[in-house]
Amino acid sequence: MKKIPSFTIDHTRLQPGIYVSRRDFTPSGDCITTFDVRITAPNREPAVSPEALHTIEHLAATYLRNDPEWASRIVYWGPMGCCTGSYLLIQGEVEPKEILPLLTRMFEFIATFEGEIPGATAADCGNYTFNDLPEARRVAARYLKHLADPDLHLSYDE
Repeated sequence: MKKIPSFTIDHTRLQPGIYVSRRDFTPSGDCITTFDVRITAPNREPAVSPEALHTIEHLAATYLRNDPEWASRIVYWGPMGCCTGSYLLIQGEVEPKEILPLLTRMFEFIATFEGEIPGATAADCGNYTFNDLPEARRVAARYLKHLADPDLHLSYDE
């Protein structure tokens, strides 16, 4: 079986950043850009705990689908199985620099969020107790430092 492209990226060199993982075109010709929002350095830094990543998922999806500029183009936000980041799918041919302000606002929202986690009830979520807001806030605050770095990694080739 042929190895999929995302498994051809050297994860021993991959740094936190925002990467275009792939671009797909629907039968009608619409482009969907998949971003690899890498929060930690795989295999070199601790992975994000599944509970914190679940909390980030709830907060990020809620934030993105309510953003006045981007909401209509957001297709999906979800965690990577390896717990080192998340995928963001956006309608259109979008570049990492274009979404940097959006992700900065979103991670600021997560880093400072207080209160009940959106969708974290038995009626709304299949594993609603599987959350860690304090750790999600810590991870988001740490990732914000990467997003503010002028040398932020925006291409797998860097």
